[in-house]
Amino acid sequence: MSEPPDGRPVLVMDGSRFDDYAGFAREFTQFLDNYAWHGDLNALNDIMWGGFGTPQGSWTLRWTHSERSRAALGYEETARRLHELLPRVHSTGRAHWQERLDQARRHEGPTLFDEVVEIIRDHDVHGGESGDRVTLDLA
Repeated sequence: MSEPPDGRPVLVMDGSRFDDYAGFAREFTQFLDNYAWHGDLNALNDIMWGGFGTPQGSWTLRWTHSERSRAALGYEETARRLHELLPRVHSTGRAHWQERLDQARRHEGPTLFDEVVEIIRDHDVHGGESGDRVTLDLA
């Protein structure tokens, strides 16, 4: 973690260090204290509140090589992850999950990259969880 001139802590995640979602989860987990995040997006939202090792209050996540990550967490990886999780989805949500999987296979809808970015940006000053003031810097 580094601190820019404005004093806000900056966490730097290197998108060239992973090629899939499991690798992204491992890379992001490096910021956490005694907590292994395994990729659950609801848990990522909780992590953004702070207290798992991410700073409390205002901070910046600088995601270097983000275009590489956009490709690595694109439709193919989204479909693979949705397919992997489908057997664990409760029967009442299975049809919706299957539709998301079908969309990813057609290269439609949000990718894993899109979903992760949306969660992080929701914690920005303009997001729904704006109390955190997390800034995402895609570099």
